[in-house]
Amino acid sequence: MSIGNIIAVFVIAGLGATASAKESYKFDPSGSTIGFSVHQFLGTTRGKFTNFSGRNSSVTAQIDVRSIDTRIQKRDDHLRSGEFFNVEKFPRMTFKSRSVKRTGPQTGDILGDLTMHGVTKPITLHVKLLTPINETGRTRWSVTTDPITRRDFNLMFAPAAESVSGISQTVAINIEIEAKRAE
Repeated sequence: MSIGNIIAVFVIAGLGATASAKESYKFDPSGSTIGFSVHQFLGTTRGKFTNFSGRNSSVTAQIDVRSIDTRIQKRDDHLRSGEFFNVEKFPRMTFKSRSVKRTGPQTGDILGDLTMHGVTKPITLHVKLLTPINETGRTRWSVTTDPITRRDFNLMFAPAAESVSGISQTVAINIEIEAKRAE
């Protein structure tokens, strides 16, 4: 099962779509993104992870940190290095849900724990239905969080470089999931 099965959890929780608990939804990687943005000086660096999966017995997601892509190879290599994400020691980020709460007719919150760089912190995913399940069995969701602070996850590099670089401590997370009913 993939992270797209977050959809099934919300469907089962009754967030605006109709389906049975036995239905399964499969993630469509061509229409889904796990992305982030970080402000630096006058610009914003945007990136994404291209390899991720999960299952729907509860909301559990794994992100392969090696799959980071900011469209600049040298920066991606630096982010993978021991100076930052240290992918050799911490190859995956994980999210494990603790509860799901309906917040509106087509919205909800998933409360859980994010583990990144060997540190686990509570986080809330805010989920919004963008496209209800249609006749083709497809659906689309938007997932956001409050900004994540790099320092909370020990994602800091040399103090002198930090002060000169102008890189923000906060990282915005933006996820879009497209899923289709599994056959």
